[in-house]
Amino acid sequence: METQYLLYLPLIFLALYVFTSRILHKLQNLPPTPFPSLPFIGHLYLLSKPFHRALSEISRRHGPVLFLRFGSRPVLLVSSPSAAEECFTKNDIVFANRPELLSGKYYGYNFTSLAWAPYGDHWRNLRRISSLEVLSSHRLQMLSHIRADEVRVLIRKLYRISTKNPNEMVETKSLLFGLAFNTITRMIAGKRYYSDDEVDSSAEAKMLHEIVRETTRLAPESSLLDFLPSMKWFGFKETEKMMTELQQKRDKFMQNIIEEHRRMTANNESIAAADEGCKKKNIIEVLLSLHETDPEYYTDETIRNLMLVLLQASTDTSSSTMEWAFSLLLDNPQVLKKAQIEIDNHVGDQRLIDESDLAKLSYLSCIINETFRMHPAAPLLIPHQSSKECTVGGFRIPRGTMLVVNVWAIHNDHKVWRDPDKFMPERFEGLEGARDGFRLMPFGAGRRKCPGEGLAVRLIGLVLGSLIQCFDWEKVSNEIINMAEGTGLTAPKVRPLSVRCRPRLVLQHFYSQI
Repeated sequence: METQYLLYLPLIFLALYVFTSRILHKLQNLPPTPFPSLPFIGHLYLLSKPFHRALSEISRRHGPVLFLRFGSRPVLLVSSPSAAEECFTKNDIVFANRPELLSGKYYGYNFTSLAWAPYGDHWRNLRRISSLEVLSSHRLQMLSHIRADEVRVLIRKLYRISTKNPNEMVETKSLLFGLAFNTITRMIAGKRYYSDDEVDSSAEAKMLHEIVRETTRLAPESSLLDFLPSMKWFGFKETEKMMTELQQKRDKFMQNIIEEHRRMTANNESIAAADEGCKKKNIIEVLLSLHETDPEYYTDETIRNLMLVLLQASTDTSSSTMEWAFSLLLDNPQVLKKAQIEIDNHVGDQRLIDESDLAKLSYLSCIINETFRMHPAAPLLIPHQSSKECTVGGFRIPRGTMLVVNVWAIHNDHKVWRDPDKFMPERFEGLEGARDGFRLMPFGAGRRKCPGEGLAVRLIGLVLGSLIQCFDWEKVSNEIINMAEGTGLTAPKVRPLSVRCRPRLVLQHFYSQI
């Protein structure tokens, strides 16, 4: 009899745990929560890859404002425009902090970088620097020649490929990533690292390529440790050590660039100063000049972390968005043709499209917005964290709750958008390029909104517009393109897009001039 009682004891404890948890949840006026929340792991058992789709399904079943537990962390999951608006307007300051995740500790200079610093004077200063000195409209305009030059390099490469063998397939992912990477590194340091054909063989380029690969590889392991720290004793013990070593590599790489520019300046060999005047200084040169006036604040570490944030946040996101856009266009050739006609009418065939044309190309803007809607570069915004108790949707949100905004779920919600599964750029006609409130948030919202929106829109618009203007594109088969999403922050295509391109006959006289 005593043995039987002992066998039932765990079930009794589990029933009491579940009952008391449900009662306490109601009494505390917390948002709805899926049942059950298991000991130790909470609601992690509900997740599958890709996470934004799994979380969207949970919200569809239980509601747009949910209270979850990822391990021991309380999480507010938001999946509606109204709830997102409440978080980023009324509660914007409350949610202006970041949770203490391993990425912020190791890659964010112990939570002092622009992406991971807590809301306060230091973060405001970093934001001011990025907005005024690094990513302002004026600075972006001064460096527009870099973006135009990299687009021409890509056009020349595609022209060579397509004329040598018209049936050769072009793998777009590596080409677009190389373009984005070279663009950003030239804007930062005046230097490109990807050659026309492949990753440059220099030790510097190999180190950079290894850094990018290792950062991607370690991301899933660090996320698991964020929610289940005890996993470090079950096969993940070395993860934090590897993250430390990776950050040392990242730091060393960026410090070498800083020292190189210091030597160039000391030797009076700065390319920007000698050839193009101070107005066209690259970004490191701008920050080093600020260091001369205020060395205590513009330290090497501040410069390094600003540059690493820009490099990491701008390359994969932009190239991934462009690949998604081309995938959608090739499955919808009537949209591609309409965009081509618009460019022909506004730009003509005597010159390449430039950034000043983008404001007049409203349909191209609609295509970009529709791509942002269907495949946002960050389907789950970088998490926020509440600094004090607040209310969202009439529910009490405790201090220290991690906020996860599922932008993908909002962008693809049947209650928010008509036929969200269909690629219809026309839905954005008449908005004059403006974002559609909190229904469309590809760059987030509020104080921690991504400061790189201006750069991303310019780069994506210029690249897409140029490739549509210069080439006719076709799929390699009549099948629908595989649109499966991979894992990671940007949810890239699982199967890279391969296409065929042919130089347009109306521009044949022009290619030799590019």
